[in-house]
Amino acid sequence: MPATIKEAVFSKLMVMRNDIELENLIEDYLNGKLTPAEAQAFEQLRANDQAIDHRVVAHKVFLDSITAYAQQSSLQEQLDHIHETIDVDTLSRKLGPHPSYIVNLWKQNKSALAIAASFILLTCVSIYSVLHNTRQIGSYEMLSRKLGKIENKQDSQNKLIRNIVSNSQSGKPVLSPAKYGGTGFALTTNGYLVTNNHVIDKADSIYVQDSKGASYKVKVVAQFPERDLAILKISDNSFSRLSSLPYKLKRNSAGMGEHVYTLGYPKDDAVLGEGYLSSKTGYGGDTLAYQVDIRVNPGNSGGPLLDNQGNVIGVISARENEMDGATYAIKSKYIMDALGTISQDSLGKIVKTKKRNVLQGLTRTRQIEKIQDYVFMIKVYN
Repeated sequence: MPATIKEAVFSKLMVMRNDIELENLIEDYLNGKLTPAEAQAFEQLRANDQAIDHRVVAHKVFLDSITAYAQQSSLQEQLDHIHETIDVDTLSRKLGPHPSYIVNLWKQNKSALAIAASFILLTCVSIYSVLHNTRQIGSYEMLSRKLGKIENKQDSQNKLIRNIVSNSQSGKPVLSPAKYGGTGFALTTNGYLVTNNHVIDKADSIYVQDSKGASYKVKVVAQFPERDLAILKISDNSFSRLSSLPYKLKRNSAGMGEHVYTLGYPKDDAVLGEGYLSSKTGYGGDTLAYQVDIRVNPGNSGGPLLDNQGNVIGVISARENEMDGATYAIKSKYIMDALGTISQDSLGKIVKTKKRNVLQGLTRTRQIEKIQDYVFMIKVYN
């Protein structure tokens, strides 16, 4: 694509002063009125700007609704015309005693009635499609969880007693039960973690718990609500530096059909989920996310999504209630982009991501053994 055409398209977008111009451009794009160069530039803009991508999806639903309404109106006009051409009372008086006339009338008008029936069927299908799409808008469920709902009272009391004894011996303060929870995983060996923004948003304090049950206080380094990502840093003096990370972040896009798995905390113990990548876009065509066929539950939010080679390709974020196994994960390239936007002062030192992993070629069981110490339960207090 020539640079001058691309620059012209982006220049036009940059000088837009109201939403009407954007809506016109979106409509031209959906109707195929843009040149190939303009369409390619616009698709690149959708990939870089989530807000415009969502506007395109919403406008397509709107145009589909208008089309369905127009078809219904056309059908109504045809039915009205047919009704006007048939005098029901006259036919009843003249043809009532003569069934053969009615049969002849049916034979003469069956083509028109068949067309009317076809339009009725088409309208019903269109209306069902619009209503089905409308219902799906409310079925997107983020996967943080309320803690304490699964444990019974005896288990909770036993754990509280163990925590009191353990913490009193170690000199740590005794924590009351957390209100919300999720999953996070290490980005560096010195305590930087990533999770979903919706897991920790508006929290008064946040702790993480490792696979051995040790808890550490963390602070929020940066939040990215538009990507539903948050970068955390373990600030607890009792935290010991982790060993070298066994996995790496993958910037390139993963392929459809690729086998993937996740490790998270939908309960107090880590749970493995396995499946495959079913779409390169997320909910409503969101280009920031993948759709994967993995069963997940509240508490899986923020967990790593890995491929068979041990590359982190995404962060589990949500699921769709009305589609069995439809889970969404934010692409890992946006973790790296998020790290790149954090100021040097906030980081204290440059965050480094591992350039190679040691999981490639290992069995799934061995891979889990390697990564479980780097996946944490998030506990939110507010």
